Amino acid sequence: MAPNPLPLLQGTLDLLVLRCLSGGARHGYAIASIVREQTGGDLSVEDAALYQSLHRLHRQHLVDAEWGPSENNRRARFYTLTPAGRARLREETANWRRYSRAVDAVLQGA
Repeated sequence: MAPNPLPLLQGTLDLLVLRCLSGGARHGYAIASIVREQTGGDLSVEDAALYQSLHRLHRQHLVDAEWGPSENNRRARFYTLTPAGRARLREETANWRRYSRAVDAVLQGA
């Protein structure tokens, strides 16, 4: 695990949340865990920022939300991607990869 998580770049949290939800319904804690685990601790999502993102995505009709029992039988809100959310994920993923290639080109001195 990384000693100190990197700060999230502005605008990346929604993309990460959409990607985590592409595998199926998840609650907030599961989303934060996926981000932390898949980045080896390099990225960590704070609760407040995560729930702001989920509420924003819900208002934009990119995710649906439904209450249900969690793994430990507690009441949790589960989020799923809508068709519009899947389309946004594809679009934002392509944009991120393009952006990443452009930054890498400058760093490589191309």
